[in-house]
Amino acid sequence: MLDVFKTKFATEGFTEPSPIQTAVAEPLADGQSILGLAPTGSGKTLAFTWPILEKVRPGEGIQALILAPSQELAMQTTNVVRDWAQLVDVKVLAITGGANVKRQLEKLKKRPEVIVATPGRVMNLVGDGKLKLGHLKMMIVDEADELLTDETLDQIRSILDATFAETLQLAFFSATETKILDDLPRWFGRPVEKIDVRAIDQTQGVVRHRMMEVGNRHRVELLKKISRVDHLRALVFFNKMQLLQHVAIELRHQHASFVALTSNQRQVEREKALRLFRQGKVALLLTTDLAARGLDVPQLPAVINYQLPKDVTTYIHRSGRTGRMGADGLVLTLGDDHDLRDFKKIMADTAYELKRAYLVDYQVVDTKPDRIVPPLAFDHADDAGEPLGNRHRVARSGHPDKVRRTETTAERVIQPAKAVKKRKGHKKHSKKKGMRKKNRDRYGE
Repeated sequence: MLDVFKTKFATEGFTEPSPIQTAVAEPLADGQSILGLAPTGSGKTLAFTWPILEKVRPGEGIQALILAPSQELAMQTTNVVRDWAQLVDVKVLAITGGANVKRQLEKLKKRPEVIVATPGRVMNLVGDGKLKLGHLKMMIVDEADELLTDETLDQIRSILDATFAETLQLAFFSATETKILDDLPRWFGRPVEKIDVRAIDQTQGVVRHRMMEVGNRHRVELLKKISRVDHLRALVFFNKMQLLQHVAIELRHQHASFVALTSNQRQVEREKALRLFRQGKVALLLTTDLAARGLDVPQLPAVINYQLPKDVTTYIHRSGRTGRMGADGLVLTLGDDHDLRDFKKIMADTAYELKRAYLVDYQVVDTKPDRIVPPLAFDHADDAGEPLGNRHRVARSGHPDKVRRTETTAERVIQPAKAVKKRKGHKKHSKKKGMRKKNRDRYGE
């Protein structure tokens, strides 16, 4: 590590590099192509930032390319790399889809040494002859398990063809291992050293993995109540954009504290949503797996799975947004009884300790309240055991139970309701009675 980096490292309060930072430093310095596997939030970005900046030479054009799966992750990485690059007079440029192309082309004329980009935009600029990669020395593929699939895999291989591939150093980083990562030498035509520190990395704080049972009709209401928990901010994950948009409409009507981050938003809208969430001005950030991939929100207290993750890999990436760099965190999965049974099957072969959680007095707790009365058929109260406050509800007439429910934050008490007497013939129309009234009005009887 360069002396200026050591000084900055110490002033920011770090005592020693993380396991992944230590493990990849020498191989990257020696020019080896590697695959680095480490938990989310373990410092992978700095693990490749330092070796890149030690190798590039100011004023010699584009020498390093970092590929990211989303605009947000690309901008986040750019900010980290640029923060360290200014210490060695290296220019860093972000090139992402959704941003102004003309502005990016103007900045390319300033000859940056490091580019952080999304594959699609790089391919477009290379194809138009606007981006030259002939002097590229190193290419980093971040979140490789996500990027090396289907269309983006083809794009990355095409980008490689636009370089002097024989001498180009490659580095792949991921939190999870997929089959494609075992076949990197075959796909990219060179040996790739695997460096896996997941078993020894202890940078993650204590993260509670909890499940909360709630029916589909009451999930939005529960989410709103969770947003009122003191000091809680949470990334809320959805599988489908349509459901995310529906929930956003419901929360907006209920004046909940939230923003949404989706792939179909304009870049300025996405940046604003992230800024408000990171600054703590809203409690919830509704998003999808693709939009939030790799996002780093410092000291994020919680992650909420509004919809079940489709597999263990998805759960690992979602839960990795909280508990980063030693901080504590909470991962809360919502669902009805059937959902939670399916979720347990998905997670059966993992080491995660999954427990039930309850919302009591606007706090997420592990202890079940002393008394929870099952909701009546006509009164779909909270399925998750959360308090509804001091409210009184009277049973609809004709319901066999005929009770009045008095609900408090501590318990629910069922009390008998007063019987409602009906008069015989009540509300029945009588033609004869109506005619007598008409005659009285006419003749003054």
